[in-house]
Amino acid sequence: MKRLAVLALVVAVTAVACSAGGGGDGLTLYSGRSEDLVQPLIDRFTEETGIEVTVKYAGSADLAATLSEEGTGSPADVFFAQDPASLGTVALAGLLSPLPTDVLSKVPERFSDSQGRWVGTSGRARVVVYDSTAIDPGDLPETEDGFTDPQWRGRVGIAPTNGSFLSFVSAKILVDGEDATLRWLEGMANNASPTFPKNSAIVAAVNDGQIEVGLVNHYYLLRALAESPDLPGANYFFEVATPGSLVMPAGVGILASSDKQESAKKFVEFLLSDESQSYFATETFEYPLVPDIPASELLPPLETIPTPDVDLSMLATVLDTATDLVAQAGLL
Repeated sequence: MKRLAVLALVVAVTAVACSAGGGGDGLTLYSGRSEDLVQPLIDRFTEETGIEVTVKYAGSADLAATLSEEGTGSPADVFFAQDPASLGTVALAGLLSPLPTDVLSKVPERFSDSQGRWVGTSGRARVVVYDSTAIDPGDLPETEDGFTDPQWRGRVGIAPTNGSFLSFVSAKILVDGEDATLRWLEGMANNASPTFPKNSAIVAAVNDGQIEVGLVNHYYLLRALAESPDLPGANYFFEVATPGSLVMPAGVGILASSDKQESAKKFVEFLLSDESQSYFATETFEYPLVPDIPASELLPPLETIPTPDVDLSMLATVLDTATDLVAQAGLL
């Protein structure tokens, strides 16, 4: 009887331990990247490695807040985010493991954390999406600042709560300063800029004729055009270096509290494999970040996009300020 009691206790303790650590040999992934974009890639990873992945999908900023709240008790093994500011928030909280040099070296240094806690997986350029039946691209302003002019009143869609928009605002703070950024946000609010929950909704509104212009990431329009080539939307890349032309990576980091570091590293390596980088180029129309993997022919070469000199690792340090300024301007 004593042996049975001891055995029962061991089984119970083991079950609790497995539950706390996520259970089994699989990974728990917190993904700020949408299911329709990345689930096929996650399925390929499981097919090739046999490692099951349980995914929690939500907004990148929301997941960053969740991870910060869960701390070292989080069930997550990997954080896959749509923007560097969300990754940086988790990194600043001390919750990400430093990645090995052989992983970081696969991607140009500017697309990874300066301390090696996350690595970029694909690039997304900020662009102006516009209705080509209503707008001549020559009439678009030189930078995003021009959209506060009264002539653009009610014509330019933005997504104030979206992680990529907040990262853009963070970059604008670093480049132009808080005062100038607040003036721009207030200018957009005073111009009655229509607000949307996400980039895809802005692109749909442009294509439906609800608005004429929107500030988005480049790939949303290309995905829409792949399904319906006759849509009127077109992307405009600013010709000068401005926060409105910032190239921001989606990226990934490994939770320091995870007891599955090797499996997590395999997942990160898979995202940087030629197969996955080609997937980003052909299926999601993002820029592959591993050299020698070609981007879509529909895109200008990544190196030709004029972007401001911003340390992407610093975006997280002003993300709270960016959110406060958006709220102060009345856009939330």
